[in-house]
Amino acid sequence: MRRFLGPLPLAVVLGVVALLGVLTYGVTSSGQSDTIDNALAAGRRAPAPALTLSPLVAEAPTSLSDYRGKVVVLNFWASWCVPCRDESPLLQRWHERIRSQGGTVLGVNVLDVRFDARAFVDEYGLTYPMLRDGSSDSSDAFGVVGYPETFVIDRRGRIAAVTHGPVDGSDLRRQVLPLLQEKTS
Repeated sequence: MRRFLGPLPLAVVLGVVALLGVLTYGVTSSGQSDTIDNALAAGRRAPAPALTLSPLVAEAPTSLSDYRGKVVVLNFWASWCVPCRDESPLLQRWHERIRSQGGTVLGVNVLDVRFDARAFVDEYGLTYPMLRDGSSDSSDAFGVVGYPETFVIDRRGRIAAVTHGPVDGSDLRRQVLPLLQEKTS
Protein backbone atom coordinates (compact mmCIF):
# COMPACT_ATOMS: atom_id res chain seq x y z
CA MET A 1 0.00 0.00 0.00
CA ARG A 2 2.88 2.32 0.79
CA ARG A 3 4.17 1.90 -2.77
CA PHE A 4 0.98 3.45 -4.23
CA LEU A 5 1.31 6.55 -2.05
CA GLY A 6 4.83 7.37 -3.21
CA PRO A 7 5.66 10.64 -5.00
CA LEU A 8 5.54 9.31 -8.58
CA PRO A 9 2.13 7.56 -8.44
CA LEU A 10 0.70 10.53 -6.52
CA ALA A 11 2.00 12.93 -9.19
CA VAL A 12 0.44 10.79 -11.93
CA VAL A 13 -2.93 10.74 -10.15
CA LEU A 14 -2.83 14.52 -9.62
CA GLY A 15 -1.89 15.01 -13.27
CA VAL A 16 -4.83 12.88 -14.44
CA VAL A 17 -7.22 14.75 -12.14
CA ALA A 18 -5.94 18.10 -13.43
CA LEU A 19 -6.29 16.96 -17.04
CA LEU A 20 -9.85 15.79 -16.42
CA GLY A 21 -10.63 19.15 -14.82
CA VAL A 22 -9.33 21.05 -17.84
CA LEU A 23 -11.25 18.80 -20.24
CA THR A 24 -14.45 19.19 -18.22
CA TYR A 25 -14.05 22.96 -18.22
CA GLY A 26 -13.49 22.98 -21.99
CA VAL A 27 -16.57 20.89 -22.66
CA THR A 28 -18.87 22.80 -20.31
CA SER A 29 -17.75 26.33 -21.17
CA SER A 30 -18.79 26.59 -24.79
CA GLY A 31 -17.84 29.88 -26.43
CA GLN A 32 -19.79 31.94 -28.94
CA SER A 33 -18.33 30.01 -31.87
CA ASP A 34 -19.71 26.76 -30.43
CA THR A 35 -23.10 28.43 -30.06
CA ILE A 36 -22.97 29.68 -33.66
CA ASP A 37 -21.77 26.32 -34.97
CA ASN A 38 -24.47 24.50 -32.97
CA ALA A 39 -27.21 26.79 -34.29
CA LEU A 40 -26.03 26.32 -37.88
CA ALA A 41 -25.82 22.55 -37.42
CA ALA A 42 -29.43 22.60 -36.20
CA GLY A 43 -30.49 24.61 -39.26
CA ARG A 44 -30.91 27.89 -37.37
CA ARG A 45 -29.31 31.26 -37.93
CA ALA A 46 -27.93 32.86 -34.78
CA PRO A 47 -28.11 36.65 -34.48
CA ALA A 48 -24.72 38.21 -35.17
CA PRO A 49 -23.15 39.77 -32.07
CA ALA A 50 -23.07 43.56 -31.94
CA LEU A 51 -19.94 44.99 -33.49
CA THR A 52 -18.83 48.63 -33.50
CA LEU A 53 -15.26 49.43 -34.53
CA SER A 54 -13.26 52.21 -36.10
CA PRO A 55 -12.34 51.87 -39.76
CA LEU A 56 -8.74 51.03 -40.47
CA VAL A 57 -8.13 54.35 -42.24
CA ALA A 58 -10.62 56.69 -40.53
CA GLU A 59 -11.80 57.41 -37.03
CA ALA A 60 -15.63 57.41 -37.16
CA PRO A 61 -16.86 54.12 -35.68
CA THR A 62 -18.79 51.76 -37.92
CA SER A 63 -21.32 49.25 -36.68
CA LEU A 64 -22.30 45.91 -38.16
CA SER A 65 -25.91 47.06 -37.81
CA ASP A 66 -25.11 49.79 -40.38
CA TYR A 67 -25.08 46.96 -42.93
CA ARG A 68 -28.55 45.63 -42.05
CA GLY A 69 -30.36 44.83 -45.31
CA LYS A 70 -27.14 43.68 -46.98
CA VAL A 71 -25.53 40.27 -47.16
CA VAL A 72 -22.22 40.65 -45.33
CA VAL A 73 -19.16 38.45 -45.70
CA LEU A 74 -17.43 39.31 -42.41
CA ASN A 75 -13.78 38.28 -42.54
CA PHE A 76 -11.47 38.37 -39.49
CA TRP A 77 -7.83 38.63 -40.56
CA ALA A 78 -4.32 39.80 -39.67
CA SER A 79 -1.45 40.97 -41.88
CA TRP A 80 0.93 38.32 -40.48
CA CYS A 81 -1.49 35.49 -41.34
CA VAL A 82 -0.36 33.60 -44.47
CA PRO A 83 -3.79 32.08 -45.26
CA CYS A 84 -5.26 35.60 -44.92
CA ARG A 85 -2.87 36.76 -47.63
CA ASP A 86 -3.86 33.83 -49.83
CA GLU A 87 -7.60 34.49 -49.59
CA SER A 88 -7.62 38.30 -49.81
CA PRO A 89 -7.67 38.51 -53.66
CA LEU A 90 -10.67 36.14 -53.69
CA LEU A 91 -12.49 38.28 -51.12
CA GLN A 92 -11.81 41.38 -53.22
CA ARG A 93 -13.28 39.70 -56.31
CA TRP A 94 -16.34 38.64 -54.34
CA HIS A 95 -16.81 42.15 -52.99
CA GLU A 96 -16.84 43.47 -56.54
CA ARG A 97 -19.20 40.68 -57.60
CA ILE A 98 -21.83 41.12 -54.86
CA ARG A 99 -21.90 44.84 -54.08
CA SER A 100 -24.36 45.63 -56.91
CA GLN A 101 -26.64 42.86 -55.56
CA GLY A 102 -26.84 44.18 -52.01
CA GLY A 103 -23.80 42.45 -50.58
CA THR A 104 -20.43 43.45 -49.24
CA VAL A 105 -17.26 42.01 -47.82
CA LEU A 106 -16.35 43.60 -44.50
CA GLY A 107 -12.86 43.00 -43.16
CA VAL A 108 -11.92 43.11 -39.49
CA ASN A 109 -8.21 43.41 -38.83
CA VAL A 110 -7.43 41.97 -35.39
CA LEU A 111 -4.48 42.50 -33.04
CA ASP A 112 -2.29 43.99 -35.72
CA VAL A 113 -0.02 46.99 -36.11
CA ARG A 114 -2.03 49.63 -37.99
CA PHE A 115 0.84 50.35 -40.39
CA ASP A 116 1.19 46.65 -41.26
CA ALA A 117 -2.55 46.30 -41.77
CA ARG A 118 -2.66 49.33 -44.09
CA ALA A 119 0.32 48.01 -46.04
CA PHE A 120 -1.52 44.68 -46.45
CA VAL A 121 -4.63 46.47 -47.79
CA ASP A 122 -2.49 48.49 -50.22
CA GLU A 123 -0.46 45.48 -51.35
CA TYR A 124 -3.58 43.52 -52.30
CA GLY A 125 -5.58 46.51 -53.59
CA LEU A 126 -8.44 45.80 -51.21
CA THR A 127 -11.35 48.23 -51.60
CA TYR A 128 -13.94 46.68 -49.32
CA PRO A 129 -14.56 48.31 -45.93
CA MET A 130 -11.95 47.51 -43.29
CA LEU A 131 -12.41 47.81 -39.57
CA ARG A 132 -9.75 47.59 -36.88
CA ASP A 133 -10.00 45.62 -33.65
CA GLY A 134 -6.87 46.34 -31.65
CA SER A 135 -8.13 44.52 -28.56
CA SER A 136 -9.74 41.41 -30.13
CA ASP A 137 -13.06 42.14 -28.39
CA SER A 138 -15.03 41.68 -31.62
CA SER A 139 -13.34 38.42 -32.53
CA ASP A 140 -13.97 37.21 -28.97
CA ALA A 141 -17.68 38.08 -29.33
CA PHE A 142 -17.84 35.96 -32.50
CA GLY A 143 -15.80 33.14 -30.92
CA VAL A 144 -12.96 33.44 -33.41
CA VAL A 145 -10.18 31.02 -32.51
CA GLY A 146 -7.82 31.50 -35.46
CA TYR A 147 -7.28 33.56 -38.56
CA PRO A 148 -8.82 33.82 -40.99
CA GLU A 149 -12.41 33.14 -40.02
CA THR A 150 -15.35 34.25 -42.12
CA PHE A 151 -18.99 34.69 -41.12
CA VAL A 152 -21.70 35.13 -43.74
CA ILE A 153 -24.52 37.29 -42.39
CA ASP A 154 -27.94 37.50 -43.97
CA ARG A 155 -29.91 40.70 -44.63
CA ARG A 156 -31.61 40.41 -41.23
CA GLY A 157 -28.32 40.33 -39.30
CA ARG A 158 -28.22 36.59 -38.66
CA ILE A 159 -25.21 34.35 -39.19
CA ALA A 160 -26.02 31.99 -42.05
CA ALA A 161 -22.60 30.33 -42.41
CA VAL A 162 -19.14 30.27 -40.90
CA THR A 163 -15.82 29.10 -42.29
CA HIS A 164 -13.04 28.40 -39.80
CA GLY A 165 -9.89 28.90 -41.87
CA PRO A 166 -9.54 30.29 -45.37
CA VAL A 167 -12.59 30.47 -47.65
CA ASP A 168 -12.56 29.38 -51.26
CA GLY A 169 -14.77 30.12 -54.24
CA SER A 170 -17.03 27.12 -53.68
CA ASP A 171 -17.61 28.15 -50.03
CA LEU A 172 -18.66 31.62 -51.12
CA ARG A 173 -20.87 30.39 -53.96
CA ARG A 174 -22.66 27.96 -51.65
CA GLN A 175 -22.96 30.37 -48.71
CA VAL A 176 -23.48 33.80 -50.30
CA LEU A 177 -25.34 33.43 -53.58
CA PRO A 178 -28.55 31.96 -52.06
CA LEU A 179 -28.67 34.80 -49.51
CA LEU A 180 -28.51 37.42 -52.25
CA GLN A 181 -31.76 35.93 -53.64
CA GLU A 182 -33.59 36.03 -50.28
CA LYS A 183 -36.04 38.86 -49.67
CA THR A 184 -35.96 40.80 -46.44
CA SER A 185 -39.14 40.55 -44.44
